[in-house]
Amino acid sequence: MASSEAPIIVYGASWCPDCRRAKQFLASHRVAYDWIDLEEHPEKTAEVEARNDGKRIIPTIVFPDGRFLAEPSNDELADRIGLSRVASEKEYDLVIVGGGPTGLTTSIYGARENAKVLIVEKSAPGGQAGVTERFDNYPGFPDGVGGAELAERMTQQALRYGVEILQAVGATRIERDGPMMRVDLSTGDFVLAPVVLVASGSTYRRTEAEGEADLIGAGIHFCATCDGPFYRGAKDLTVVGGGNSGLEEGLFLTQFADHVSVIQGMANLTANKLLQEKVLNHPKMSVLLDSSVKSFNANESGKLESITITCNGTEAKHATTAAFIFIGLDPNTSFLENSLNVDERGFIVTDNNFRTSVDGIFAAGDVRSGSTKQIASAVGEGAAVAIQIRYYLDSLDRVKVHS
Repeated sequence: MASSEAPIIVYGASWCPDCRRAKQFLASHRVAYDWIDLEEHPEKTAEVEARNDGKRIIPTIVFPDGRFLAEPSNDELADRIGLSRVASEKEYDLVIVGGGPTGLTTSIYGARENAKVLIVEKSAPGGQAGVTERFDNYPGFPDGVGGAELAERMTQQALRYGVEILQAVGATRIERDGPMMRVDLSTGDFVLAPVVLVASGSTYRRTEAEGEADLIGAGIHFCATCDGPFYRGAKDLTVVGGGNSGLEEGLFLTQFADHVSVIQGMANLTANKLLQEKVLNHPKMSVLLDSSVKSFNANESGKLESITITCNGTEAKHATTAAFIFIGLDPNTSFLENSLNVDERGFIVTDNNFRTSVDGIFAAGDVRSGSTKQIASAVGEGAAVAIQIRYYLDSLDRVKVHS
């Protein structure tokens, strides 16, 4: 724990990926803070709930003036502590929007060939991988590897090759500016490069059912590894979504609850057969098919108490302690303002060489249509698109020579 005179207090838990991210963010910018682990000091939980209208949200970060941020993004933290987020140069050989496994891998390949590379990352380097509890299927780690550790290793490797990384800075627009591409930043600044890679990833989708927004953090969650441990001994936990992610997270939750219910809006589960068999045969799990969520209902304390489910025109209340939503991903492409061709789900369409509909803009990783949304393939696409970008830059140099 930091000195008791530290001006910032971070309330959280050791198993919470967002807490680790916030602590890492503060530490990387040499900002002193006191760390209070709620598992070691459960009496402090009341302070967190008092600041969050009864909701148990971590991390909750309290500043010297009494103001606080609950589960803040790095962008919010950066603004609150007054960080300078300015690129050292105005022009680069390659600007990468997104610092997840795809963007980091591309940056490493590019920088090793002496390209001047800038990564613009609205959160922390590592993307969703950095807040994933553990990877057991990533090659080279037979005993598995923590997501935060893997993200940190990738980040340090990129920095070693001279990659510049802007944290807590988002892209707001990409457009052509003469022979260059201009990337406008959330700070109000802009940078230029002959080529831009969009590797901005995707975000968990919400049900938009009544009561959902009010109960996020008070019984509704989007990460079982982050919030599942809060519910040790619960009678019932609910997973909304019958795909691979939903069933995987449901199986994970069985270690905390007496029973886990899966709500699936379709007539069948859509996960792979192996996962389906595990769930359907699990003594602590049951599946509700052809069922949709009408509303999330709170108790007098403002916490989730039940879910109103509609099945074949009939409504019923399903009592549950918490709900974990896994109904798909939305691409992080709002900043593109429909400037690139996308598929029916909004993911960026590319050719086999990762080129988009706009010359000079490439896309790879989870944001790309047809990607498999797995970390190993994200790294693979990062390497593959780096090679295509090199070919593209070489072609620009040849045009200059012959013009």
